[in-house]
Amino acid sequence: MTTWEMIVVLLAGIGAGAINTVVGTGTLITFPTLVGFGLPPVTATISNAIGLVAGSVSGTWGYRRELAGQGRQLRWQIPASFCGAIVGCWLLLHLPETVFNAVVPVLLIGALILVAMQPRLQRWAAARRGGEAARRPPLSPPRIAAMVIATFLIGIYGGYFTAAQGIMLVAALGVIVPDELQRTNAVKNLLALVVNVVAATTYTLVAFDRINWTAVGLIAAGSLFGGVLGARYGRRLSPTMLRATIIVVGLIGLWRLLF
Repeated sequence: MTTWEMIVVLLAGIGAGAINTVVGTGTLITFPTLVGFGLPPVTATISNAIGLVAGSVSGTWGYRRELAGQGRQLRWQIPASFCGAIVGCWLLLHLPETVFNAVVPVLLIGALILVAMQPRLQRWAAARRGGEAARRPPLSPPRIAAMVIATFLIGIYGGYFTAAQGIMLVAALGVIVPDELQRTNAVKNLLALVVNVVAATTYTLVAFDRINWTAVGLIAAGSLFGGVLGARYGRRLSPTMLRATIIVVGLIGLWRLLF
């Protein structure tokens, strides 16, 4: 990488760390950036997943107070995310790269649609919950089963291609689990951290030669700082501006993948 490219990747890491903490779509900043600078899509995905672990740690720590009292829910969800991430990593490493190259543009388009629809999804989830969030009733067995299945499937997606797994988690949990949005966001950060740690460990052990360590280091440094910024100031940012930035960068990355 040139010096200019390294600076851009570092800035992308800062943005991704902050956005992941608040929204959960930071990969739509870093992945297109790496692909735009010439990294093969699978190498970009692997390097990005490892680099974003640092940002997931700082973002989860920043939301640690909102995790209080959610132990019963998390003891079901953490194993589901863990197992799902392993399946997703296995798919990425064993399916032909041509499959990834064909599927990723579709996943990227789906992720961008989710970003654009996020306000409607949140309003819909709030309407479904009604007053339950304030009461926080115990989770029934059917809700626990639905929560575990949704978390497992999103973990597979996250282990294969991390973009927008946070939005998927917030949307799913908003319907299934009656709770406040900030507490749901804290759970989203922790589960994304689980997926990223599993992915980073797996890729380091079995795909070391496919990792671009310069990109990893830059994204790790940037996302660590960005996660702190997101936890401290993210709630003050305009959601509209965040979504617009993510969509524009994502479309640039999509164009680069296709053409």
